[in-house]
Amino acid sequence: MPFLPETDSIFCSREGRNWQMLKPMLSEKFLTELKTFAGTLADTAREIVAEYHALDYTEIEIKADGSPVTVADKECERRLREMIHAAFPTHGIIGEEFGNENTDAEFVWSLDPIDGTKSFVSRVPLYGILFGLLHEGKPCLGVIDQPVTRERIIGDGNITELNGRRVRVSETPTVDKALLLTTDLHDCETEHPNEDWNALLHRARLFRTWGDCYAYLMIAAGRADIMADPVLSPWDLYPLLPILEGAGAKVTDWNGNAALGAKSVLAANPRLHEEALAILNGKRCV
Repeated sequence: MPFLPETDSIFCSREGRNWQMLKPMLSEKFLTELKTFAGTLADTAREIVAEYHALDYTEIEIKADGSPVTVADKECERRLREMIHAAFPTHGIIGEEFGNENTDAEFVWSLDPIDGTKSFVSRVPLYGILFGLLHEGKPCLGVIDQPVTRERIIGDGNITELNGRRVRVSETPTVDKALLLTTDLHDCETEHPNEDWNALLHRARLFRTWGDCYAYLMIAAGRADIMADPVLSPWDLYPLLPILEGAGAKVTDWNGNAALGAKSVLAANPRLHEEALAILNGKRCV
């Protein structure tokens, strides 16, 4: 029998959060059930992806948008869809490989079976299994799982845990003391010609392209300080918000607009975010 959702009768405002909108609260009991199910999904996905990672070669297809996809992506997403259909037949799904279904449902899962396929095909463990859940159109749960390092981070917008241990963003106060991450330098330059990416890059203490979803795990765990992602798809963004905000990050696009619905992401602790945003937009920082 599928789980039945319970919601509290009151509505709460996430004061200080970037979503800046009212949303119904899920009961603690049902949220716990959802997290348990999300863990089961992640266990299954980890097993599939780890087996393919161990192979010397994985066949690659090039999609219409020029991005790569492998049999591992497809097998993983297919299996996750089957599990969601069995446990929650009324839930919708947004998926990278097999499209969307029932997206006007109260609960909708967002699936990116391998975020960072280019890293995966090169067997660089900076990719991850990325998925999350939306409740009435608002992200309420996010998961990043790295099957090789066996790290799993889960966030619900209030609490974020890495392998069962609560984590928070770093307290690094200024950009000149920060580790800055991005996914693709070329995208930073081509997608944002009006933002001063180079100024932010040269102001940071250290810069690395440890990108895709693993960068967000690093931000949420306090291992890195700023993630500046030039372009994201919806299935990438939805799971990230509960993880980042549950760890205390401020999240907007590169122009300071609300994170939900954004096509780029700037994430850091609130103080550091303010300075990084100012630099990107050509404002002087004292």
